[in-house]
Amino acid sequence: MSLVSEGLPAKTRAEVGLPSRMNLVTGELVCHPDGYGFVVPEEGREEGDIFISSRRLSGAMHGDTVVARVEGSKRGGKREGSIIRITARAHKTIVGRFELARGFGVVIPSDERITSQIVVPLKEAAGAPHGRIVSAEITRWPAKEMAATAKIIEVLGDPDDPDVEADVILRKYGLSNRFPAAVMHEVKSVPKEVSPREIRGRTDLRERSVFTIDGETARDFDDAVSIEKTSRGYRLWVSIADVSHYVAEGTGIDKEGYARSTSVYFPDRAIPMLPEALSNGICSLNPRVDRLTMTAELEFDETGAPVGKKFYESVIRSVERMTYTDVKKLILDEDPALSTRYAHIVPDLKLMAVLAEKLRERRAEKGSIDFDLPEPQIIIDIEGRVEDIVKSERNIAHRLIEEFMLSANRAVAEEFSSRGLPFLYRIHEEPGEDSIADFKEFLSAFGIRFSHEGPKSFQAVLGKVEGRPEEKLVNHVLLRSMKQAVYSEENAGHFGLAFDDYTHFTSPIRRYPDLIVHRLLKLLLRKKYGPEARERMETYLPSAAGHTSARERKAMEAEREIADLKKCQFMKDKVGDVYGGLVSGVTSFGFFVELKDWFVEGLVHVSMLADDYYIHDEKRHALVGERTKRAFRLGDEVTVKVAAVDLERRRIELVLDEERPQKTGRKGRR
Repeated sequence: MSLVSEGLPAKTRAEVGLPSRMNLVTGELVCHPDGYGFVVPEEGREEGDIFISSRRLSGAMHGDTVVARVEGSKRGGKREGSIIRITARAHKTIVGRFELARGFGVVIPSDERITSQIVVPLKEAAGAPHGRIVSAEITRWPAKEMAATAKIIEVLGDPDDPDVEADVILRKYGLSNRFPAAVMHEVKSVPKEVSPREIRGRTDLRERSVFTIDGETARDFDDAVSIEKTSRGYRLWVSIADVSHYVAEGTGIDKEGYARSTSVYFPDRAIPMLPEALSNGICSLNPRVDRLTMTAELEFDETGAPVGKKFYESVIRSVERMTYTDVKKLILDEDPALSTRYAHIVPDLKLMAVLAEKLRERRAEKGSIDFDLPEPQIIIDIEGRVEDIVKSERNIAHRLIEEFMLSANRAVAEEFSSRGLPFLYRIHEEPGEDSIADFKEFLSAFGIRFSHEGPKSFQAVLGKVEGRPEEKLVNHVLLRSMKQAVYSEENAGHFGLAFDDYTHFTSPIRRYPDLIVHRLLKLLLRKKYGPEARERMETYLPSAAGHTSARERKAMEAEREIADLKKCQFMKDKVGDVYGGLVSGVTSFGFFVELKDWFVEGLVHVSMLADDYYIHDEKRHALVGERTKRAFRLGDEVTVKVAAVDLERRRIELVLDEERPQKTGRKGRR
């Protein structure tokens, strides 16, 4: 492939030059359903995205890699431009609803960000019925004044079929439960148990009391913990499945793992990063069997301050597979039956709880930000239907494991940072000046003074509102003002955790970056991280960081969309029902309401507010009536009726139930 097609140099009629010197930017096009888009630069992201109007897309589609020319700035300094070249197409197939027109067919993409019309000649329609969901292969890409064409390759089914809708989302994000045949052929050679030969040279931890703590439904266990009290304080062992022992670089399994980059979890299924023989088999730290691991042995003093660490390849034999629920019952409730059954590890669990609390307190002192936002848990019955939506529990056992994993991740990152070696960090940059100013203005409405002095000042705000009516609202607004954490070869620190050094090391079964970190750690331990390896990693890590961050975002989008679909399916038979709720989001086209009963969010469209003309006050996070000054603001209590449920768009439409009083904001409300 030529350098020009890779988007590295750009060729014009007169010359070939680097894009950065010709006011050109290479990046991914992210489109909006309204037709416009933004180019997210591959390099120089600090300068921001480039706005592209619908007239200047030049046939590019959402997700394509493009070269854009920067042609000016919008109000506020935002750059805008036009697309001059498409270097890579993101979609070879499109999933959507097939509609018959006069003499031809049209596929309306399920992904609303794909705004191009997809025309299907009748001879290429494969007899697809009107209104069905189909998969179509693109035969001609769209151009400036010309629609794309395609041929139907599969009829998926009725758009109202819940299974079809779920399948649409999977295909939309390029997710598949199936692994390629070549990968499954490789899997056949994966051993089912650890051999004596593989144990040689490893630190043997099989005599230690090591155990896993996970959710009730978990099937892949990639971390195990062990503890002892010392004269100085505590010694903690965090042992992580040695996936890199079984997944060699460059193999089919490795390439497929890299392509996926992460496991994706839905309420009714999981899309694993690695085949089951690895993820649920030899790599899973199942109880009472030998397993190969990478261990971080960490020492802490009596206050929980780290005083020592070492890393090594190891072998363990987990004594128990514990669940969060049982651990909570053992530590807090001292359940008699469970205490008898697990008498051999109860002292360890109680010691872990003490250490975890000290670690949490130390993080809080440094300003680590802990958001207290309840997460919904979607309960699926045996027939695959949504049975209930409840608040997900987060107890002392969750916090215990969280603290230990944070400590192990941090220790590994510090080891590489102190040596100045190429490494893959998990970074979280601090909010931009505009976001901080907006947050400060927002807090002033509640009489809260805010001075930005690092993460500790944000944590202090959360402490001030704890237990107050606006607590959830402030948590939401602060979270939205934060940047997204990403992987990077450059160590910018982790603002949210208040850590100078951080990485992901503890989940190599389900996250490819962790697998990369394991390989880097082995290079270090085996004294093979020399000049040649350094040079190779300096080239490899930037692209790996970008790819895995992008795949993580895709997975999060897919998980969110599947959850929205399940919520819509759950609410389908509740049209006409009335619920209390809280305003959870405000936009120019209406406001979102989270129903108190179900952790489900719906939209009250501005067109449904007939008593006045409402204007979006972005600074106050409110919709304000021009004449009445009636305001709907984040956190307000409202009573709403379910008006409609749109499964295809994953939307729940609400209207105000005006027969009941609304506790909405008024002019002068603080």
